[in-house]
Amino acid sequence: MASKDAPLGVGMIGTGMVARTHLLAIRDATPALSLSGLLARHSKSAERFADMAETELGQRPKVYADIAELATDPDADFALILTPPNARIELIEPLVAARKPILLEKPVARTLAEAIEVVELCEAADVPLGVVFQHRMRAASRKAAALIATGELGALGLAEISVPWWRDQSYYDEPERGTYARDGGGVLISQAIHTIDLALSLTGRVTDVTAMCATSRFHAMEAEDVAMAGLRFAGGGVGWLTASTASFPGGSESITLHFEDASLRLADGTLSVNWRDGRSETHGAVAGTGGGADPMAFTHDWHQAVLEDFAAALSEGRPPAITGRDALAAHRLIDAITRSSAEGRAISIEGS
Repeated sequence: MASKDAPLGVGMIGTGMVARTHLLAIRDATPALSLSGLLARHSKSAERFADMAETELGQRPKVYADIAELATDPDADFALILTPPNARIELIEPLVAARKPILLEKPVARTLAEAIEVVELCEAADVPLGVVFQHRMRAASRKAAALIATGELGALGLAEISVPWWRDQSYYDEPERGTYARDGGGVLISQAIHTIDLALSLTGRVTDVTAMCATSRFHAMEAEDVAMAGLRFAGGGVGWLTASTASFPGGSESITLHFEDASLRLADGTLSVNWRDGRSETHGAVAGTGGGADPMAFTHDWHQAVLEDFAAALSEGRPPAITGRDALAAHRLIDAITRSSAEGRAISIEGS
């Protein structure tokens, strides 16, 4: 690991859509981080991204020839994996062998079984594994979690989870996007997983699911662009989830939680709290989330918070805010929703 006063080095793997967001997050991180180097499937893509990184950071990162070079690079204190989920195990295995900590863009993998394999591989070797679920880092999300933790709201009775997004067909015209082979599915694992993770961090575990998934007439793609699920929670509450990339022109995702003494609504980066005794309050600030035609229409502040937390966790010897094990809850729910739809029956989710 870097010396106490030196910034931690990040070895970035993948230079796709979200890579620039992470580059800006590295640029603005406090304490400082450095981009030690990057690895991409195609050398030309890596060189183009290195040019952009040099402009943003004032210095040019090295371009790794392969994963082995990154894994053994002493300047890279951790690896940041931004690839599609079909390129995970072959990257993670050499990193784990070199005991290189890993911060992983969602999803952990294409399927629940693969995600469990990744998590257990890192846990067995005691290699830190964090997951980029940046929606938890919003000020409104943190306030909601803190309020729920006090117990003042009472028991959860009803949860309403909605992801009414839009993606034009051109989005799915990219080779293999929206396929099971590359992405592991459609709207659930590629878009709604962020809202699912945040919701579960607030509601607790789902025990039973009844669902339907479909591909609407608006998209030519293999996997689902619409999903609807009825949910039953371990604490006794009930609720539903709707997720879509067919909801033109696209809107903000929302989580509304009705407790015995108050209702919370998270939407557009803000938290509204309506108490049963008549009080109301609002927290956070309105922000874009990428729900419309431009999937990158969001701030890099939340990614920056994830990176800062992961770096601090390594320095302090503690787990990151969102561990690989934490991320499995969202994967279990997505797996249950897709199985319920495929099998036409209710699915129970075993405790983790």
